[in-house]
Amino acid sequence: MTFAATILTLYPEMFPGPLGHSIAGRALADAKWACETVQIRDFATDKHRTVDDTPAGGGAGMVLKCDVLARALDSVQQTDELRSSRVKSRDSDLAPGEGVSTSLDTNGEGVARPILAMTPRGRPITQARIRELAEGPGVIILCGRFEGFDERLFEARPEIEQVSLADIVLSGGEMAALTILDACIRLLPGVMGATSSGDDESFEQSLIEYPHYTRPQEWEGRTIPEVLRSGDHAKIAAWRKLQSESDTRLRRPDLWERHEGARVQPASGARRKDKERRP
Repeated sequence: MTFAATILTLYPEMFPGPLGHSIAGRALADAKWACETVQIRDFATDKHRTVDDTPAGGGAGMVLKCDVLARALDSVQQTDELRSSRVKSRDSDLAPGEGVSTSLDTNGEGVARPILAMTPRGRPITQARIRELAEGPGVIILCGRFEGFDERLFEARPEIEQVSLADIVLSGGEMAALTILDACIRLLPGVMGATSSGDDESFEQSLIEYPHYTRPQEWEGRTIPEVLRSGDHAKIAAWRKLQSESDTRLRRPDLWERHEGARVQPASGARRKDKERRP
């Protein structure tokens, strides 16, 4: 199943951009993922192809028009539905097991791709959500510009997931979309050299990763920690775990708080279930 990314943007020339290089670029060439762009301006109806207007109530900047955005998004979803129905029709004529799934279809059943709208008003993206996206058929990303989106778009299309990359403001959603796609692509089967490469990294266990070292053994009077040269894998694992926890506690207290809560919750939940089973 190919991971299919469709990006709705005013700057389609920005894609695949850096995603055409390194491991993402090789995966694109190998058809492990697909990249399609949709020019939002093509769905404007006036001769000037207007996509924005002044904010209601006054204020600086411009706001992306909900009617134009909705037409662009609806056209992508309609194309998805059409492709999915064609696959269903084709697979119904084949013997069991002969059907070939596509980026818009899994095992003969249509799977709607999630829709992300890049906006600083959205919920911050997490590694857990990235993993969920990478395990699906792909994603549709709507890139914001100017002062953002007309709020009525989200009221009329509640399936849109408003997403923020971080507590920063960018010129537009394209850079955030590239980042999110890169995070997804590297998790796709066969993209990274070793399937375990993505398991022991920052944020995977609600912690930042432990520090790394490599040769030379000594540099500017600084040496690689002795435990990492010991060959004792149990001690190395324990050291790495301690460093990861210590650095998270000091640098990312927000992550540490979530990590501690996650560690306590299963235990308390288990005790509660045990009590419920007792007569």
